Amino acid sequence: MTTPRLTIRKAAVLGAGVMGAQIAAHLANANVDVVLFDLPAKEGKPNGIVDRAIQGLAKLSPAPLAEPSRLGAITAANYDQHLELLRDCDLVIEAIAERMDWKRDLYVKIAPYVSETAVLASNTSGLSINGLADAIPAQLRPRFCGVHFFNPPRYMHLVELIPCTGTDPAVLDGLETFLTTNLGKGVVRAKDTPNFIGNRIGVFSILATMHHTQESGLGFDVVDALTGPAIGRPKSATYRTADVVGLDTMAHVIKTMADTLPDDPWHRYFKAPTWLQALIDKGALGAKTGAGFFRKTGKDIHVLDLAKQDFRLADGKASDEVAGILAIRDPAEKFAKLRASSDPQAQFLWAVFRDLFHYTAFHLGDIADTARDVDFAIRWGYGWKLGPFETWQAAGWKQVAAWIDEDIKAGKAMSDAPLPAWVLDGRDGVHGGDGSWSPNAGKALPRSTHPVYARQLFPDPLLGERFDPGMTVWENDGVRLWTLGDDGVGIVSFKTKMNTVNDAVLDGLQECVRIAERQLKALVIWQTGEPFSAGADLKGALGLLQAGRFDDFEKMVDNFQKTSMALKHSLVPTVAAVRGMCFGGGCEFQMHATRTVAALESYIGLVEAGVGLLPAGGGLKELALRASRQFPNDPFEGLKRVFETIAMAKVGGSALDAKRMGLLRDADVVVYNAHELLYVAKQVAASLAEAGHRPPLPARDITVAGDVGSATFKSMLANMIEGRFISEHDFDIAARIADTLCGGRIERGSQVDEQWLLDLERKHFVELARTEKTQARIAHTMTTGKPLRN
Repeated sequence: MTTPRLTIRKAAVLGAGVMGAQIAAHLANANVDVVLFDLPAKEGKPNGIVDRAIQGLAKLSPAPLAEPSRLGAITAANYDQHLELLRDCDLVIEAIAERMDWKRDLYVKIAPYVSETAVLASNTSGLSINGLADAIPAQLRPRFCGVHFFNPPRYMHLVELIPCTGTDPAVLDGLETFLTTNLGKGVVRAKDTPNFIGNRIGVFSILATMHHTQESGLGFDVVDALTGPAIGRPKSATYRTADVVGLDTMAHVIKTMADTLPDDPWHRYFKAPTWLQALIDKGALGAKTGAGFFRKTGKDIHVLDLAKQDFRLADGKASDEVAGILAIRDPAEKFAKLRASSDPQAQFLWAVFRDLFHYTAFHLGDIADTARDVDFAIRWGYGWKLGPFETWQAAGWKQVAAWIDEDIKAGKAMSDAPLPAWVLDGRDGVHGGDGSWSPNAGKALPRSTHPVYARQLFPDPLLGERFDPGMTVWENDGVRLWTLGDDGVGIVSFKTKMNTVNDAVLDGLQECVRIAERQLKALVIWQTGEPFSAGADLKGALGLLQAGRFDDFEKMVDNFQKTSMALKHSLVPTVAAVRGMCFGGGCEFQMHATRTVAALESYIGLVEAGVGLLPAGGGLKELALRASRQFPNDPFEGLKRVFETIAMAKVGGSALDAKRMGLLRDADVVVYNAHELLYVAKQVAASLAEAGHRPPLPARDITVAGDVGSATFKSMLANMIEGRFISEHDFDIAARIADTLCGGRIERGSQVDEQWLLDLERKHFVELARTEKTQARIAHTMTTGKPLRN
């Protein structure tokens, strides 16, 4: 008898605070009906607390909702009136404040209403799951566990899954499937130890950084300059992160460690530094109060200077010597020079790494099954490029271990606790071809064999991991056509920087379509890393323009259109597998593919107007065609919603948002886990082939809005230029976009073919490209990465 599959149609979230409301939002993103609970309001409507939380979701940045209408999937409820609603919920996530007594009291209150098949989970960031389980009736305990999301839940990849002693393994397996595929998360199974894995190591890293900040006398801005992107960590680094999290929240997490880890050899460091406590006492809690370690004054960022007891301009940076060391590509050489340098910044960095490595190795066996779990928890939960063990191994395990051991014995480390014996047993690291080290098993353990991971053809790789690169069928300087297995589905990957589109990519894609038509049953465009495509190669285009090679420039545009049409009219199905940025020409390619399979976190847009151009790879033609099919009597109705999007170079905030904007089709597929993208795209491509794919016939009956539609758009633009919302060049660009979308200066209701619209695109594109103002915009964007409004 097989175990029943965990099915989740409806969920409840208990607690409408920042985390609870955002977890509810992400469940709604994933097409789950959600009931969001909180206490009844003491005044006004009983659901007032939850109503305000739901309304607040629409204002938060970054947006917790992948598309605005998802707000409608969240129902407000309170514990006094609506507990009956729990009976229909398949998943109940508790996300109230980190108080063991409050959580246990709530479980007692809701237990009679929780369905006998529902899963109950706590989003606690570090309280004991077994301690919480004690308050739960025995019959519900097999379906109780910890499910710890990281903030913000939509964007942070990590979810820690923590069982209690009685949790049914099948419940954990079912939840891991749901969290991975339906919510798009990276799941790490953690032991029931305080703060689990991510926060146990991540918060210690912050504490170690704070300790060594004090010891070194470096400014908070200097420390942030050293502990951000310079060492592969987020721009918010250490102290800006603390400001964003909230200094009171940070102090609470530190106190939790102090209260729950009395025997930890580093326990004496588990306290807020005096200067952190002083800020909290003054009410300077970080970003939410306008000041913490940093504050913004006008356009300037100021930092707290402890010596002056006042704020000064934040201008800290790495010293020349340390900047030179951090620029070294070889990690072993880099760490050797950091340790050997007498520069205070170098000594600071070595000390921070040393104590992080020491703490992580010492506690590995207590907190996690393998070193892999620790590295993924830190990468996915804290945004580091490499986890602590990966960083150590890359720097030369044996040498660094010997240095740490030497510093411990010399009394230089934060603790005199000895390194575990396995650290010094002559190994070269903890990750290898046979898996990742498990102190408790006494051997390396391979990745999880959970069936959900069969969907990840290229999972997030650990240091040194290599996956089957497939068999190359054909390649040129721009693209590689390859296959994975023998299913007959070809995969095209670009070889250019940011996967931009140049002549080699255009010619290569057309050749790949020809080869696929002869040898394969389907074709998928998938990049080995983000983005899908940053659009056309502006450098090459600008070079042609500045050299006055306008004929060659027009040929390039013509070739772009031919490539889009080759994808559309291929005799085998073409599928664009999109994740990350998908701009300009990249967007046009996915518009012309038979189908698009897009990861939720795809940011899709026709952004050419930002560089003084208009889409000319068939994008405007395709939008005009879709408007004609959707509104055959009045295509202008369909063009109204897309015109502003294109003229203002708007980008969708997610794949769902791109659907709302008309840049993805209703039939296009949204995948929530980017690591499953290629698997799903191949399945879609193969199913289209099995269904007997034939390309659409060339459209010859596109009804256009004509001169009347174009004039209507231009009258809107005239008001904008009158109000100085746009420049004259903006007007010219937008007017040409309108002219193309509406089919040119022909009678309203006329019918044209695709080539007519492509010719209009190309004509306007080339004419704009020849103007000085557009060339200035292209050059400015290439130099600064920002648009120029001239």
